[in-house]
Amino acid sequence: MAASNSDIKTRRRMAAILRVLRDAESSVGSERIAHVLSLANIGLSERTVRNYLAQMDALGWTRNLGRRGREITEEGLAELESALVVDKVGFIAAKVDTLSYQMDFDAIARTGRVILNISTVDNADASAARRIMAHVYKAGLGMGRLLVLAESGEKIGAFRVPTGCIGIGTVCSVSLNGILLQANIAMASRFGGLLEIESERPTRFTQIINYDGSSLDPLEIFIRSHMTSVMSAAQTGNGALGASFREAPAAALSEVRRLIRVSETLGMGGVLAMGSPDQPLLDIPVTVGRFGVIVCGGLNPVAAVVEAGIDVASTAMSTLCDYERLQDYREAL
Repeated sequence: MAASNSDIKTRRRMAAILRVLRDAESSVGSERIAHVLSLANIGLSERTVRNYLAQMDALGWTRNLGRRGREITEEGLAELESALVVDKVGFIAAKVDTLSYQMDFDAIARTGRVILNISTVDNADASAARRIMAHVYKAGLGMGRLLVLAESGEKIGAFRVPTGCIGIGTVCSVSLNGILLQANIAMASRFGGLLEIESERPTRFTQIINYDGSSLDPLEIFIRSHMTSVMSAAQTGNGALGASFREAPAAALSEVRRLIRVSETLGMGGVLAMGSPDQPLLDIPVTVGRFGVIVCGGLNPVAAVVEAGIDVASTAMSTLCDYERLQDYREAL
């Protein structure tokens, strides 16, 4: 049975089974899969699960380990990533909210976890990548001045760096949402975009992608499409870089300003512009009772590396990591 000929209901059920296998710590049998699905209000009998597993074995998405059950394969992970994209519309917006809630960083004690983007670079390109990133951080075009570097086999949060690479953890701009949420201020993330910089000042968004209408992080898309010119912005003050547009309650304006100053002292500053209540910011209208905030993209230093022709694999909003692991770029790079 070819996956392309499966109806929507079948594909959704297969995707649900694949998610159980992906999230399991070890191989899982059909009985356990059926139980986990029932907890998510997906009613599939053990026999039905076995039938779907047999189909996925034939497709190469799962591997039959006999009495030990099934495990998901690389092909299965790829299928799960691409299957039913219509069901993933709004996925990025949901991920922003989830990670903001899970972030437990205490700005006063300077302990807890913050949100990181994860990138990997081949060891042969590591020195060049470090030099490029240092230029971007020095120009103030990253999300603050902190990052994590890790060697092959080491972990950054839940991510293990693959063999032959270095791992780079850059602070994700969503960490600002988390800091505000700890103070009971809900910041709404509206879109990510390409922000034009002229004479070191933000002037306008030239491209935008709404978070609630996307299954991919906007800055990842712009980087892969070679649409950024971050190094030019760092060197000449003119270019295009990744940024996001947020809104915060007007009633919390003074407290938001204070927390932004706190985040800057913690090395996680990245706010490029703040608007006034009920007033457009860079011609972007805001919701009544709110004000706009433009935040620098955490992947901008990595975007400059890609611009230099160096292969980089990146995932935005990838993991939560202890703040104490972060280093100042002047020490790390």
